[in-house]
Amino acid sequence: MKHRSAACPSCGGPVEFKTGSSLVTICDFCQTAVARGDKDVADFGKVADVGETNSGLRLGLSGSFNKRGFYISGRVRYSHPAGGIWDEWYLVFPGEKWGWLTEAQGKFYLMFERQITSKIILPEYDSVTLDSQVELGRSQFSVREKGIATVAAAEGEIPWAVHPGAEHKFADLQGAEGTFATLEYGEQTSVFIGKEILLADLGVDTSGADPESEKLPVAALQLNCPNCGGTLLLRTPDETERVTCPNCHSLLDANHGKLAYLQTLKAKEIYPVVPIGSEGVFFGTKYTVIGIMERFALYEGKTYPWMEYLLHNHELGFRWLVENQNHWSFVEPVSFMGSTFGSQVTYNGDSFRIYDRGVAYVRYVVGEFYWRVTVGDSVQTADYIAPPKMLSIEESKTKSSEERNVSQGTYLYPEQIEAAFGISGVRRAWGVGPMQPGPKLGKEFYLSWGGFLGLILLVQLAFFMRADGWMTFYAMLFVSLPIIAFHFYAHNFERQRWSESDYNPYASSD
Repeated sequence: MKHRSAACPSCGGPVEFKTGSSLVTICDFCQTAVARGDKDVADFGKVADVGETNSGLRLGLSGSFNKRGFYISGRVRYSHPAGGIWDEWYLVFPGEKWGWLTEAQGKFYLMFERQITSKIILPEYDSVTLDSQVELGRSQFSVREKGIATVAAAEGEIPWAVHPGAEHKFADLQGAEGTFATLEYGEQTSVFIGKEILLADLGVDTSGADPESEKLPVAALQLNCPNCGGTLLLRTPDETERVTCPNCHSLLDANHGKLAYLQTLKAKEIYPVVPIGSEGVFFGTKYTVIGIMERFALYEGKTYPWMEYLLHNHELGFRWLVENQNHWSFVEPVSFMGSTFGSQVTYNGDSFRIYDRGVAYVRYVVGEFYWRVTVGDSVQTADYIAPPKMLSIEESKTKSSEERNVSQGTYLYPEQIEAAFGISGVRRAWGVGPMQPGPKLGKEFYLSWGGFLGLILLVQLAFFMRADGWMTFYAMLFVSLPIIAFHFYAHNFERQRWSESDYNPYASSD
């Protein structure tokens, strides 16, 4: 492949376009975005240094997808006005075909640009809402997020005319079976379609050092608080947007390891069951607790608080551990296709029933968070249960963005929390939790019950002339008492589960 070389219009240093279809390359010497022209190059302005990521991805790495090799040629880092950052890596395939690999919150989405026929009518940006359905060919998608992203940093060669600080309107769409799509609105609307993948699916080896740089992703970064000077530790410095100082309780804005003072939070003594920095193993994966948040809901003047522990794993990203009145659950994000949420929803073969709707408020935060969390923040919530699971929908809106996040929680017993973190003394719950598994009897119990009934009937038939019919009835009733008692207990268990729900199915009979 013939490479085109030129001089950077800003510093005069050499820049090279290794891919014939790339439009912009970032100067290694002065971080200027250099655009390819017909006869010359143009200066698009300086961009920030993107730094390293926890995933270990970097320019020049190669891999394969669907038996087609590729190499990573460039990256753009986006920031969102509502908080959060994500990286978009550009993969070059044979024939100079491009792939877009989005890395956000430990998850990866590989997409390719698709040419849409004139028969497909794409929605205007202003008409898109979280309730919109978008048809792309034969596939139907629901809107997951709508917003305006800003180019924050870039490196390498990029297949589009990137301008530092430029705003990009977008809508992220969720499809069936893990498919994903993005609409990018500019002079014309571009469509990208793909799916969520694991980094291992790309066969990229991130274990070795970059031959052109000695930089490696760091697991933690020790800094000083700009308010009190005390030391604090960032465990995910590349993704942390907010962190609280453990010494003076200041809420700090974190910009790639650079801290800025925002406000001093009202000091509050909290006694977390699992302190920040604790490591625990859930479902075979080790996570580190990096943040703790207290949230609450209001109902008829009463406050219902709960604690959320933010977990992080360098390969899988973020998860949550939620504790509500000593009931625990492990929560992970899911790809859910749907725009309407009635009394029931179906996900992954399970039918979930509405338990409550409301508003969740942030009361207290400590540690690190991957978005710009602030005390008093609120989101609209809807919780659906199919014990031992809960499907939670959270929606947030600002003047420039709308977002819907869906997560699934799995019930955990205190013994599982103790085993995961190697601790003891976790309090047991009183009462029934919304997603707590109900009592069950095994098949063996019912088979034994049926066997006893059959034996009683055989005795009745064998001694039909002399047997007392009432004695047979009482005998069958006696062996059925455990079954009757169990179903009475199970029914009462379910009534307790729904006792604080606005959608209590037993309310009319109370």
